[in-house]
Amino acid sequence: MSSPVPGTPSLLRAINDRAALQALLERGPLTRPEIGALTGLSKPTASQLLSRLQDAGLVVLDGIREGLPGRTAEVYRINPAAAYVGAMDVTPDRIEARVADITGATVGEFTLPTARRPAGTLVERLRAALDGARPPGAPRRIVIGVQGAMDPTTGRLGFATAKDVPGWLIPDLLPTLAEGLGAPVDVENNVNLVARAEQAHGIARGHGDFVLLWADEGIGLAIVLGGRLHRGATGGAGEVGYMPTPGAPTAREAGRYANHGYQALAGGPAVHKLLQSYGVRGADFRQAITNAVRSAQGSGQRADDARAGLRDVAARLAVGLASITSVIDPALVVLTGATVLTGGDTLRELVEHELHALTILRPQVRLSTMEGNPVLAGALDLALDTVRDEVFSSTVSTP
Repeated sequence: MSSPVPGTPSLLRAINDRAALQALLERGPLTRPEIGALTGLSKPTASQLLSRLQDAGLVVLDGIREGLPGRTAEVYRINPAAAYVGAMDVTPDRIEARVADITGATVGEFTLPTARRPAGTLVERLRAALDGARPPGAPRRIVIGVQGAMDPTTGRLGFATAKDVPGWLIPDLLPTLAEGLGAPVDVENNVNLVARAEQAHGIARGHGDFVLLWADEGIGLAIVLGGRLHRGATGGAGEVGYMPTPGAPTAREAGRYANHGYQALAGGPAVHKLLQSYGVRGADFRQAITNAVRSAQGSGQRADDARAGLRDVAARLAVGLASITSVIDPALVVLTGATVLTGGDTLRELVEHELHALTILRPQVRLSTMEGNPVLAGALDLALDTVRDEVFSSTVSTP
């Protein structure tokens, strides 16, 4: 089977098919005249196109639309069963799975608790989570978000320990997962997936250069330059948890994967301990931040201490961000993760103030606007982009 070359009828058909499918994807059900108007095709060509897409199983009839007296028009839509994709967010405590059809509509979800000592092999756990979501058909691609980063030079997961990601640090990871799950698999850093979702649906829409700081139990960063995610030579761009940071021990003193760097200064446990030193109570760092924000709105010594504690938290976050933004010069810093989202605009303003006090550059600092699980949202977007490109190109034929 020969490949289309520029100017051939098959290439023109492929271009028209792709344009029609994209219009249906973006606008929903359309009539033949509407598809013709949106793609610039004549009525006969639009009719041939729709017949071709129906035969390929990509488009289905969606009823009749009444128009002027005596006139009706058939309505067409993307066939949601043309393909399915899967997404998973893997943490030490659970695997959250979601399945969507080719239109992006969620058709199944499931959460598998795994605690700290998960049962079964890695593939068995992932398979159980995916099966729990009950996909209507076999997913064509699966994207998995996980702590760590795939090293393209070795094909192995790096920047994580066996304790953090049990079962993941094996050779031939992607082929092993693909064989066990029955579909091609992409493994992506969870923070990178959050940035992808933020760029597509959140506060970073329209920004070609931004960084996203994930401040939670751990610290992570995603870097977007020129509209594209920057991964680095070994996939480790944005792995700032171990970044040497003023006021924190380094790997030299603590050990390579011990608690040091930015993580030791501004990770969840460090924030919890810091707020406790200001007299702020809370069972964990999230509750402590909630209590600090609430107390800071009052008056008296307790309120003063809470405000001082929050300023100290912001200062620690800003120290790391100052190094990052001084090198990258982003237009926007997006803050997300439990630390900053719990702190809300109160903490965001403090971080922005501290950051601008430390650097000449003054990027905007904004909170994430994503709702739900942004890792899954980014994973689904990545899977859908890949599968749509494959499926929407399937109507290409020889001249």
